[in-house]
Amino acid sequence: MALVGLFWITEDCVYVGAEPVGAATGVRLTEDGVETLGLDQGRSWTWSQVRRIEVRDVAVRSTARRLVSVALDSLLVAVTGDGELPASYTVCVDATDGPVEVSVASAVAGGIYSPVEYELSCALLTRLADGGTAVGELLAWRRDHATDSTPSREEREALLRKWTSSH
Repeated sequence: MALVGLFWITEDCVYVGAEPVGAATGVRLTEDGVETLGLDQGRSWTWSQVRRIEVRDVAVRSTARRLVSVALDSLLVAVTGDGELPASYTVCVDATDGPVEVSVASAVAGGIYSPVEYELSCALLTRLADGGTAVGELLAWRRDHATDSTPSREEREALLRKWTSSH
């Protein structure tokens, strides 16, 4: 698994946000289409049925502000012993049968994304929904880098730019 922008990329599929565990909700992207997962979800669409995929309520801050937020959160947990649930945001899938909203857990530590990764991730969701980029491109990258962990910020941004550029 590797994190690139809002995406949790495995060798078989791509999650928007963290891979859900148990009854947790989530959104999975495959070469065949989009699936919502978790309690009271379980819907799926082929890519031809998907009109748009958008995200809302994503925590976005500059790198410096993000580091300060994560440090303060870590200090609070260390001092009080009181941890919080992972940050979450909403994924909106607009398909031919209407819109569906799913809450997903953020996959990044602290739940805060950089503005660049957020914007590029939104652009990639648009490209995936309109057929400009195939999920197979993300999966092929992951298979080629199966032993690697999450790339550096610069590498993540370069990958997102590559996947959002015209082919």
